[in-house]
Amino acid sequence: MTPSFGRLTLVELRKMVDTRAGFWLQLTVAAITLAAVVVVCFIADTEDLTFQNLFIVAMTPGAVLLPIIGILLVSSEWSQRTALITFTLVPRRMRVMAAKLAAGLALGVILLALSLLVAAAATLAIGGEWTLSADILGQITILVLTAMVTGIAFGALFLSSAPAIVLSFVLPLGWAALASIRFLKDAGEWLDTTRTTAPLTERALSGEEWAQLGTSMLLWLVLPLAIGLIRIARDEIRAA
Repeated sequence: MTPSFGRLTLVELRKMVDTRAGFWLQLTVAAITLAAVVVVCFIADTEDLTFQNLFIVAMTPGAVLLPIIGILLVSSEWSQRTALITFTLVPRRMRVMAAKLAAGLALGVILLALSLLVAAAATLAIGGEWTLSADILGQITILVLTAMVTGIAFGALFLSSAPAIVLSFVLPLGWAALASIRFLKDAGEWLDTTRTTAPLTERALSGEEWAQLGTSMLLWLVLPLAIGLIRIARDEIRAA
């Protein structure tokens, strides 16, 4: 009997915390998050200690590091030789991948909720200003969730943990460096994710900025994910 999509999603969500790497990575994210918020509370100017700013500080470590768990969620099926078992139990490969995406999004939402709780506790403790615009909250949500899906996309594209993790950082940073060259500056404004995502935590995006963000996501999220899904759907899976 094929498990329901909800059960598959819960299984994939559990995979992200059951492995040693996933457990320690999430523990590291939690420790860095708490440390970052505490440090900011001590060194930042009083007028900067708002709920919104503390929320941004709290969510940043997770937004940077948790996509690695998304990579491991996909690539570990091949590196640990469990893909054959997974796709034997659930032969519809795209159903499994959809469950992985849903689990990644769920983990992103959990990260956002915990970041809000940490920021709220810090704001209450220091008597900070309770300001958080709906625009910024929505944009930060997009930032975190797209980062998580990008990790899954790179995991599907490479099906190997080490190159996927390294290249998920190196390729965007390398393009950002190239985009600083004068004749590539205009292209960088549309394809450099370090530029297109930066305003998400600063202000409500304009129409052109939304277009630039969407264009960069097509290159760094949609394209790797599409290629990765095609690869997973078509490749032959061999036993260890």
